[in-house]
Amino acid sequence: MFARKTPYGRSESFSDKQQAKKSMSRSMKRSFKEHSISSRGIRREKKHERSSTECDHPSSAIITISVGKEQRLFAAHEHVLRTSPFFAARCRGQFLEPHNKLISLPDEQPEILSCILEYLYKGDYYPRLAHNKRHDTWEIEDNGMDIDGEAKQASLLVYDADGSVILKDTAVYCAAERYNLPDLKRLALRKQGLQSGIHCSTILSSARYAYANTPDSESKLRAHYLALIIRSRSTFKRSGTMQMEMEKGGKLFFDLFVAMCNHMDDLNASPTSKGWW
Repeated sequence: MFARKTPYGRSESFSDKQQAKKSMSRSMKRSFKEHSISSRGIRREKKHERSSTECDHPSSAIITISVGKEQRLFAAHEHVLRTSPFFAARCRGQFLEPHNKLISLPDEQPEILSCILEYLYKGDYYPRLAHNKRHDTWEIEDNGMDIDGEAKQASLLVYDADGSVILKDTAVYCAAERYNLPDLKRLALRKQGLQSGIHCSTILSSARYAYANTPDSESKLRAHYLALIIRSRSTFKRSGTMQMEMEKGGKLFFDLFVAMCNHMDDLNASPTSKGWW
């Protein structure tokens, strides 16, 4: 039922020193929904835990979802879709075709909806969040980098609208915003913070995507990108992609200017500060 599309293309890259270490082995891992820190977190994850072969509602209707300009078809149980307020509203009938139970999402991208449905059924999406028991850390399964020190393609996707390569977690976060899935937003943001070996161009295109697909009131994802660029400023200063993106302008770079000014003010206010950078 789920489909994925992997992007191609490479450019300069860097690794964040603060990223999680590579997993020791699969036997040391278990998924995020199986190992939640608090009882509240456990209840929240179990709310979304589903099995594609075991249905809690045997009589639940099968809903067909037409996605994108090519009208790619997906199928899901109605009771699973109703865990999203967005899809619950669609299933109530005002947007649902009366005869064939079809929901049309012409502006959605199939790879993104695949992640949404996987989450609704299983509580996570590939690559999944896993727990390393030996180090007591959270990691992304099959993450790491390829032989060139770049992020694996499973963590990336090509944005159909302009052909740019963006982080899958960013796209999922924005989709969770649209479908009113706050737990999925938290999961996507956490997984995004564990990524490493991401190209400068991918970070910038993902940041632009985040700004274009979240409301101005959204702060967590946007702040994540601002902090990432500031923290890795020495790399971005040498990036020709950064120069081209800044020449295009946009709210992203005004927010970046404000964030860097605040960063400078914090450094100047620190009694141990010996300089700006």
